[in-house]
Amino acid sequence: MADSNSAMSNYIDVHENDSSVYLASIADWFLADGIWILVTVLGAAFLLWALRHWILRWLSALITRMTPEGEDWSRGVKTAHRIVFWLGSAVILAAAILLILYFAGVDIQGVTNGLRSAGDTIVDWLRSSGIRVAIVLIVAFILQQVIRSVVPHIVYGHVTRREKKKRFIEEAEQRAETLSHFLSLVAVTIIWVVAVFMILPEFKVDIGPLLAGAGIVGIAIGFGAQNLIRDLISGIFIIIEDQYAKGDWIQVGAIDGEVEYLGLRRTVLRDFNGTHHTIPNGEIKISSNYSKDWACVNIDIPVAYGEDLDRVTKVIDEVSITLAQEDQRRKTIIETPRVLRVQNFGESGIDMKLWGRTKPMWQWAITGELRKRVKKRFDEEGIEIPWPHVKLYFGEPTNVDMIVKRKSLESEQ
Repeated sequence: MADSNSAMSNYIDVHENDSSVYLASIADWFLADGIWILVTVLGAAFLLWALRHWILRWLSALITRMTPEGEDWSRGVKTAHRIVFWLGSAVILAAAILLILYFAGVDIQGVTNGLRSAGDTIVDWLRSSGIRVAIVLIVAFILQQVIRSVVPHIVYGHVTRREKKKRFIEEAEQRAETLSHFLSLVAVTIIWVVAVFMILPEFKVDIGPLLAGAGIVGIAIGFGAQNLIRDLISGIFIIIEDQYAKGDWIQVGAIDGEVEYLGLRRTVLRDFNGTHHTIPNGEIKISSNYSKDWACVNIDIPVAYGEDLDRVTKVIDEVSITLAQEDQRRKTIIETPRVLRVQNFGESGIDMKLWGRTKPMWQWAITGELRKRVKKRFDEEGIEIPWPHVKLYFGEPTNVDMIVKRKSLESEQ
């Protein structure tokens, strides 16, 4: 019995010694390597958290400051977020895994040697070609920002410079925004195309065939889209030179109407009958604007030959002055219509020229109202408005006519 108890106690002592040795070895490993594995895991977790909450917010703020006024880059921000987050996460996790394997005693020398070799290659490339690529990208980016900042100001100032006194400023701003966006897009596209062709040789890409192919494609597009290019260029000059704008009444060839839409490629008119006309800008050779800056009342008023012209002039001027002094007409008439001169001696009467200036698009309303009031006033004053008529005159009878008439009477008797 005593021997069995002694054996049991010896077994327990041996196992207690083994457990303590095992625990001591674990503690030694943790103090030597395990703590670094824990630090690596915590550091990777912190970097992932910082990447998601700090770096992405800083990136959003940077892109927001770089965004030109009036443009929406929300989709670009989301795309940049995804790219930076996934690339950053991949780098952090890869580094954490390598460190954990290293502290766990796994031989990663082959991996590190491969990474070191790749790193040396990348560093050598960066020292030679990478610097040139970086310079090209930085210059292209700076030019892009300059264009997006300068072009809108130049176009806005040119387009809206005269509009402040003539049309609604909002309309001028819309035209300036359309034109500046198009010009900026073309300029930025050219800059980045040139930058790409400058960068490709640094990656050992032969750009000779690309340039030849681009030239052939350009010639084909030039022949196929020459009408489109002509329309776009004409549209740019129409907007820059302010030949007409939305809301103007213009005439293009045999078509006249109100401008409902003015784009870089086409102009849309709505005539008095409601017909919708679409005209390519490249087809517009001559355009007549009836509402540019101001319009005029230009009426020829006929009176009978027997009327006193001084009295007629006084009556017409009184009607015009009365109309111009009314509150609802005062804001639309720039210069009160007056009788300028005797315009023409017609077949049935004398034409009196009445001329004045109005605000754009008001000339027809003022003209119609003047005709109505002049007619009423002429009726009150007894001034005759002639209508076409013909006076037949047969002349004086001759001696021959008298002899013939006498003989005819004698024969009847």
